[in-house]
Amino acid sequence: MVNAMLNTISGILLTIGYVQIRQRKITAHKKCMLAAFVVSVLFLISYVIYHANTGSKPFTKQGWIRPVYFTILISHIILAFVIVPLALRTLYLAWRERFEKHRRIAKITFPIWLYVSVTGVIIYLMLYQL
Repeated sequence: MVNAMLNTISGILLTIGYVQIRQRKITAHKKCMLAAFVVSVLFLISYVIYHANTGSKPFTKQGWIRPVYFTILISHIILAFVIVPLALRTLYLAWRERFEKHRRIAKITFPIWLYVSVTGVIIYLMLYQL
């Protein structure tokens, strides 16, 4: 539940940060995106600790939901690996005030990061709630 909550918060912060930059609220955007990064790091720490102690939970449901679940899971895992260097590079470019390069990579980073956050919550719901 903690991991799902952290993913939810990260997704919300990413969305708010995106809206803020579109409204040219640069300081608020920075704060939101840094908060999203911190929450994502907390998620990663929590996720590793949780799975190191409990292992993984098999997906036991059958029918149409099974291929849907595994499609979401596989894309989530692949993009979760991809987002780490992308997010770090995006934040680095902003930190160094290389805003033209930051904008270009952020256009790629944002939708992937948001997808990973949202699908993390969906995976949790499919495993534990549905």
